[in-house]
Amino acid sequence: MTQQPFSRPGAIDLSGLGRPAPQAGAPAGPPVGGSGGTPAGTGSSYAVRVDEANFQGLLEQSMTAPVLLAFYSRTRMPESGQLADDLVTVVDEHEGRYLLGLVDIDAVPQIAQAMQIPSIPLVVAVVDGRPMPLMQDALPIDELRTALHQVGQQLTAQGIAGRHQPRSSAGAPAEGEEQPIDPRYAPAQDALVAGDIDGAVREYQKLLDANPADVEAAGGLAMAKVMQRTQGVDLNEARAAAAERPDDVDAQTLVADLDMLGGHVEDAFTRLVNLVARTSDADRTKARDHLLGLFAAVGNDDPRVLAGRRNLASALF
Repeated sequence: MTQQPFSRPGAIDLSGLGRPAPQAGAPAGPPVGGSGGTPAGTGSSYAVRVDEANFQGLLEQSMTAPVLLAFYSRTRMPESGQLADDLVTVVDEHEGRYLLGLVDIDAVPQIAQAMQIPSIPLVVAVVDGRPMPLMQDALPIDELRTALHQVGQQLTAQGIAGRHQPRSSAGAPAEGEEQPIDPRYAPAQDALVAGDIDGAVREYQKLLDANPADVEAAGGLAMAKVMQRTQGVDLNEARAAAAERPDDVDAQTLVADLDMLGGHVEDAFTRLVNLVARTSDADRTKARDHLLGLFAAVGNDDPRVLAGRRNLASALF
């Protein structure tokens, strides 16, 4: 990659970011898992390798808390690789304040090109889906700690205080061994078993209010709300209404919910992606937010969700 002039506003200045009005239904999902294995810094809880499959989902995580993208090349500029390694260390020290995406421009040049990266090393902050360059120098790790501390202070002053949930580093249970149930979710699960869907919604909401980055609670709440919205609904009548009113957001989202409950996940996603593509303004936002809720219900690591996010991005842009 050609080294080109890079304009940076002073040291680190996030004053231009501001804080837009929260988007209804914005996902508060977990860090997106990379396909390239454990990133630099084995056992990192808050760093992932970036590829085409997880890039869009990673950007969506910036709706929960800031995402940092580190662009580097160990072959072209070893110092940039060291910066990436140091960032893994420092980001983990912040325990969820940031999620780090490691972008090896040799492995995924198309992402660097799409982001119009002028030079390496480069670190970009993404907040609420909006990127802003932070630094282009391979800082020593102590200076890096100071820089990210300053960034965190500026973000907090702007009311941006969310945190990411750590990626799981625990080993998977052995075959035939049951995954232990987290007691935090027991009240919600007990309510579902008892058929008390409203109670389950309340219990999951309590967990999210206490920790907005709790992906399990977010997924449980999303699915409980699907069940809540479809209680007592006649499937045939709902489908007939959707067929008669193809641009009616309420009619289409209801059938999407029913498809979800029936196990037709891809059908639900396709219906809403198509609805997003042919609507505008408030209707488009409502359809998009509903779809993001269904993504949360299925789980951000599910390949159907990854495909759905790509299709949604195409429909929006």
